[in-house]
Amino acid sequence: MTASMTGFARARGDQDDESWVWELKSVNARGLDIRVRLPSGHEDVETAVREAISKRFKRGSFFASLNLQRPEGEVQFQVNRDLLGQLLSVCRELGDQPPRVEALLNVRGVLTPAEKTLDEDAEASRRRAYLSSFENVLEELDSARREEGGRLAAVLKARMSEIEALVSEAENDAAARPEAVRERLSSQLAELLKNTQVLSEDRLAQELALVAVKNDIREEIDRLGAHIAQGRDLLAEQAPVGRRLDFLCQELNREANTLCAKSNDVSLTRIGMALKAIIDQLREQVQNVE
Repeated sequence: MTASMTGFARARGDQDDESWVWELKSVNARGLDIRVRLPSGHEDVETAVREAISKRFKRGSFFASLNLQRPEGEVQFQVNRDLLGQLLSVCRELGDQPPRVEALLNVRGVLTPAEKTLDEDAEASRRRAYLSSFENVLEELDSARREEGGRLAAVLKARMSEIEALVSEAENDAAARPEAVRERLSSQLAELLKNTQVLSEDRLAQELALVAVKNDIREEIDRLGAHIAQGRDLLAEQAPVGRRLDFLCQELNREANTLCAKSNDVSLTRIGMALKAIIDQLREQVQNVE
């Protein structure tokens, strides 16, 4: 099933007198980028969080955060005396005497919540509880990305159907037929050579044949049809297909450019330009696919 790279999830957990909230969001990215924000003293959880994200997802920019919550009245604070001492020294150097204590305590990092000291078994139990609830937020985010991916797949299929309709229109356009190309070129050359015979009849026939081949768009039509079929097959796969769809859009655009270059007719040029516009719309949406 097609999955989007954008999503958001939140999960709560609690153990003993502590509760917490995990938040996890993801947005578009060329590869896999993971950022984690944890409270001080919980850095041991980060490696496991990164491994869990990279195991489940292949593309996207992820930001995970853990917020701890304790009952009011139970939160204690500690002073970072080294940092406070540095700030006091700076105040004395600048002549700020006496420094305001409340201003210094509001400096980030000076006053922080004091973590309870736990024994080894309690620490291990707390870590397992954090990671267990993180699995819930991973599951919720995965579900959100797949739900968004379902809506995205419907849009991509609609764009491909529009491309297919334009390709069919180009194929049926009279100007795309070799016979029509030869007839138009013959008429133009006859007008140019009306008063002078520069080329022999055989040479003229050879030149007309070469030009007709160069203006024949049947190969482009066939390749565009094959690319559309491949795109639909990719959307039916279970694995991440975003990179392959992006490459497919490049190939579709290449064929559309060639079609426009070969066109010597206003109607075919109009079809080619419309085709390029729809392919651009398709590629914009493909950037959201994992």
